[in-house]
Amino acid sequence: MLNPSIHTYPSLAKFQQFVELKDYRPPTKKEYVRYVRKCAEHFGCDPLGLTEDQLRQYFLFLRQEKHYSRSPMKAAKFSLRSFFVECHGRRDWTVFAEVRIAEPLLLPVVLSRQEVAAVLGAVREPRLRVCLELIYHCGLRVGEAVRVQVRDVHESRTEHPRLHVRQGKGGGDRFVPMSPPLVQRLRQWWRQHQHPVWLFPGPGIGWRERGLTALAAAAKATTHLSVSAVQNTFRLARAHSGINPAATPHTLRHSYATHLLEEGVSLRQISQYLGHASLDTTVIYTHLTAMSEARTRAALETLHRAVTTPVA
Repeated sequence: MLNPSIHTYPSLAKFQQFVELKDYRPPTKKEYVRYVRKCAEHFGCDPLGLTEDQLRQYFLFLRQEKHYSRSPMKAAKFSLRSFFVECHGRRDWTVFAEVRIAEPLLLPVVLSRQEVAAVLGAVREPRLRVCLELIYHCGLRVGEAVRVQVRDVHESRTEHPRLHVRQGKGGGDRFVPMSPPLVQRLRQWWRQHQHPVWLFPGPGIGWRERGLTALAAAAKATTHLSVSAVQNTFRLARAHSGINPAATPHTLRHSYATHLLEEGVSLRQISQYLGHASLDTTVIYTHLTAMSEARTRAALETLHRAVTTPVA
């Protein structure tokens, strides 16, 4: 049962304000406070009064008894480190360096071009199909795609069209090149609803009960399409098309990067298009392209022929 006094601890109130001042996304701020509150609930006291050894025992409890997987364990570590070290100055504590969380070495799922065409072709709702097409053709995260505004599509007679991705992961902006056919596709979709702000306006809940069509509801929308709507649509299209059952909308982003690499686009450019903070994050795609391996084998054969003399 929740301890009602937990919400009145001065240390938690201070941490709440500390997190609000950070340039974190709202869900991240909420999670940071939640994980510290869970620690307070576990001990039934103000977490600021805990010793380093008590916190060490708490991490052991999360790992050995609660069986926390990598993701929640990482969230607990970062949240509590922010509380104790950054907010309350326990800079001499070594427990956070002791908690080691191995990063997985799993390769992401990548679809072939034919599989991408199959899953996109299985989506019948125009607003959702165009949104998924944009995710693939620009390598976007789902949250980035649904928040695209009409003003973010840049095109002129002197420059190639590009998409302005605002406030991506980590809060950064970036520009991503687009093909003219994709721009035309986006333009055709926008003409159907003509919302002044959102490229993918959300029709909201209960629009059918209000006697509206999806387009009419979208034209009056007060916010963008939801992430869950895109995810649910992809899940249904995935089942219908018979592609890899482990694929998600994010798989389209991985596929975009892999297919660009196969076409000879440099790894550094792909890294910029994806909004990666480090080139090391993008290097993983070199392990996912069969075409790259085929080119390597062909190159090795060429080198072998060039330096090998016939045996007498």
